[in-house]
Amino acid sequence: MKRMSHIVALCLVAVAFGLPQNFREVERREPIKILRSEVSPIDGANFSNFIFLFFPKILFRNRKWNSNTKGRNHRVTGTVQYGWIFHFPLDDGTIGEVRYIADENGYQPESALIPTPHPLPAHALEQIRFAEEQRARGVEWDIRGFQI
Repeated sequence: MKRMSHIVALCLVAVAFGLPQNFREVERREPIKILRSEVSPIDGANFSNFIFLFFPKILFRNRKWNSNTKGRNHRVTGTVQYGWIFHFPLDDGTIGEVRYIADENGYQPESALIPTPHPLPAHALEQIRFAEEQRARGVEWDIRGFQI
């Protein structure tokens, strides 16, 4: 019985910790204002385009196009490609831009804002070159790391 009262007490403590700390009503925010909205109709499934400009200076463009090559039976073959462009204000007041395309080669982002890996250090490049030389000579290794 003692153990049961401890479990009930622990459950009540857990409920007390789970209660919201702030009982104020959740503040309501105004919806984002759309300053410009342009949507072009889809041209047969070959092309579509839309542009949205939101407050504060956030621009979103989307384009879809088809490579539109005719195959057998006069059916359209080819890949559908999408292109997106985002413009948005940065903390320093400048406008940042991110572009990307999705097509048969996959997702391809482009922007000066995307982090890039640092160049490999000289010792790592030397190790890669050495391993390629060994591979070219046909050197093989066993499961324990010894040369065969």
